[in-house]
Amino acid sequence: MLIVQKFGGTSVADVERIRAVAKRALDTHRAGHEVVVVVSAMAGETNRLLRLATEVWDDTTDREVDAIVSTGEQVTSGLMALAIRELGGNARSFLGHQIRILTDTQHGRARIQEIESAALGGALSRGKIAVVAGFQGVDEEGSITTLGRGGSDTTAVAIAAALKADVCEIYTDVAGVFTADPNVVPTARKIERISYEEMLELSSLGAKVLQLRSVEFGMNYRVPIHVRSSFSDAEGTWVVGEEAFMEQVVVSGVTVARDEAKVTVRNLPDVAGVAFKLFTPLSESGIVVDMIIQNTSVHGHTDMTFTVPRGERRRATDLLAERVPEITDGGKAVSWDDGIAKISVVGVGMRSHAGVARRMFELLASEGINIQMISTSEIKISCVIDEKYAELAMRTLHDGFGLHLDPSQRTQL
Repeated sequence: MLIVQKFGGTSVADVERIRAVAKRALDTHRAGHEVVVVVSAMAGETNRLLRLATEVWDDTTDREVDAIVSTGEQVTSGLMALAIRELGGNARSFLGHQIRILTDTQHGRARIQEIESAALGGALSRGKIAVVAGFQGVDEEGSITTLGRGGSDTTAVAIAAALKADVCEIYTDVAGVFTADPNVVPTARKIERISYEEMLELSSLGAKVLQLRSVEFGMNYRVPIHVRSSFSDAEGTWVVGEEAFMEQVVVSGVTVARDEAKVTVRNLPDVAGVAFKLFTPLSESGIVVDMIIQNTSVHGHTDMTFTVPRGERRRATDLLAERVPEITDGGKAVSWDDGIAKISVVGVGMRSHAGVARRMFELLASEGINIQMISTSEIKISCVIDEKYAELAMRTLHDGFGLHLDPSQRTQL
């Protein structure tokens, strides 16, 4: 088998943990498998490098900032290769430009366009363990790029896809994917198998186990992803294509996102083209808009409310005031709320079961939690609520949908 193993920052936090990871990789190799190891920077190192960079320059999407923060993974990959050699193995480290992980030019949030896997294939054919620095690539001009937070997950799954690996193992500090954050919900249970679609929704809605783009790669190229603990040999959670039994589980997980803000533009003319004008400057500036609600028109005018990443809220409101002053009254018609949270329930079983929304609203109402916005898809329902109720809402929905029970014990709606 060809196995790609990815280890996050907590798994390689110091030399002793790097040695433990090196032993795990070498044991896998000695069991007869070809092994590629993808590593993150040591825990806290990326933040340290970012702090250094921002003491000099405040734009984290600058080319030079990528050159700085990418060194964290460079150090880890070299140490990992040396640790494998110390244990009697044969390993070689690779940086993004040495493999040639080709990306676009969006520094700080680059997207992988192509992986030239010949260098990795050559190392594997010579019996080496290939150790790859995650999180980084190179653009067509040869500049180092980085893939954004959690980018090593994407590196690993993309390499697994390029090499047609049998599995991509994502090692982390948790035992797998849970029905909710176990730090918030004590009754959360580990999920044995989850579909790409469900994992995609959970990742986009605030679950921190896998980066969103890594799940997209897995789904597009059908790479089996095994999320497991680097501190245990126990099975974790398999992220795979949808299986028949999955539809029997109405709700698979509950998640909360606290990193969004709500923006409202009041008294907009209710005519064709206004929404286009409003959202064009945000789109052109790379600001992702999530939920959108437009009120019923009154006397030819309406209000529009939408959510954006909290870190982008100020830039978004400034852009609206500067770029479309004629419909935002120079920004005077724009208000915002940074104290919101988005609570969501996810499950492929929603496609074939009615009543999920009713039950969700009933549970939130039972705790006096007001819903400000609602968004739905085939397999998820999201509600914007006051952030102070986020943890209460998570626990209420989790146990209210029976996620604290074994799947075989959960009653249908």
